Amino acid sequence: MDADTLRHNIDRLLERVRLSAEKSQREPDTVRVLAVSKTRPATDVRSAAALGLREFGENYLQEALDKIETLADLDLCWHFIGPIQSNKTRPIASHFHWVHSVDRLKIARRLSEQRPEELPDLQVCLQVNISGEASKSGVSLEDLPALARAVTQLPRLRLRGLMAIPAAATEPAQQRQPFAALRQALAELQRDDPGLDTLSMGMSGDLEAAIAEGATIIRVGTDIFGPRSAPPGG
Repeated sequence: MDADTLRHNIDRLLERVRLSAEKSQREPDTVRVLAVSKTRPATDVRSAAALGLREFGENYLQEALDKIETLADLDLCWHFIGPIQSNKTRPIASHFHWVHSVDRLKIARRLSEQRPEELPDLQVCLQVNISGEASKSGVSLEDLPALARAVTQLPRLRLRGLMAIPAAATEPAQQRQPFAALRQALAELQRDDPGLDTLSMGMSGDLEAAIAEGATIIRVGTDIFGPRSAPPGG
């Protein structure tokens, strides 16, 4: 990707974050930008890192592992944000700093058991199916408290908060509704676990609504790297 275009995109995104945060009477540095680098080559990630981005989100495991190895000379923080199959938990537990897409106890237990002891605790978010879509992964709001209590007890994991991918909406009020529901769900969990501090929500098209409702991590791909190419095979 052209370096000037990438710099322009990042500068414009950070300005959007600043303005959105200030509108909501928040400090801009309370919103972390997670650059979604799925389908992008390692060279684009390296260029983005040179422009100050440090946290990158990946959906496709093998592609991510290749990039992590290629970019091992950089001090980057890698987040796994895609659906998790049981047979892929070991490399996720071994190579990532964060996992945003834990949606059932079986996966959490495998990540806990397979996290190497020499590494810091794996930071995890529970993915909530906030819009109740049959096509999307995520724990229901009804089942969330029990899952959170169980995950909190697992060694080598640190539960940080919640993640959601709401149904697409174009009107700001419609965008804010599921984000508000996720914020409320986190607030309820915080009564028992005050250390929960993360709301991973909001993407290129709805980040203003997410920030208004308390997002602490926004996951942005298109507005940094441009339209993505087709996902890798396999």
